[in-house]
Amino acid sequence: MAQLVCAGAMLKCSFGVAPGALMVLPQNRTMGGGPPAANIMDNKPMVNILPFGMCQSPANPMVIAATAAAMGVLTPMPCIPVTAAPWTPGSPTVMIGNMPALSSTSTCMCNWGGVIQISSAGQVTVQVA
Repeated sequence: MAQLVCAGAMLKCSFGVAPGALMVLPQNRTMGGGPPAANIMDNKPMVNILPFGMCQSPANPMVIAATAAAMGVLTPMPCIPVTAAPWTPGSPTVMIGNMPALSSTSTCMCNWGGVIQISSAGQVTVQVA
């Protein structure tokens, strides 16, 4: 079984150089072992998903421009996540705020090609199917 993801969960991006954090606003009024629990719609960049240090994605326009200026040498630029789609898959059995709960096996895609995964769920006591 997967763990329920809560505020303070640690995230990693396949093109990021540092871990990021998940911020969950207490609007759903559901706690998961202490901190506010997340659902699949907690995917807003700079609100829920914080930056991952530097971005190395060759599809990121800032990285493309910096790499061109460096005559083809890949040049990472500051990460600004762009996540348009919700986390997938959510929990099929647990609902938080009328949306599926976010589980530790869920992923989110960045528009620049990065896959954002959950490395630590933010709590260890609550599990979801």
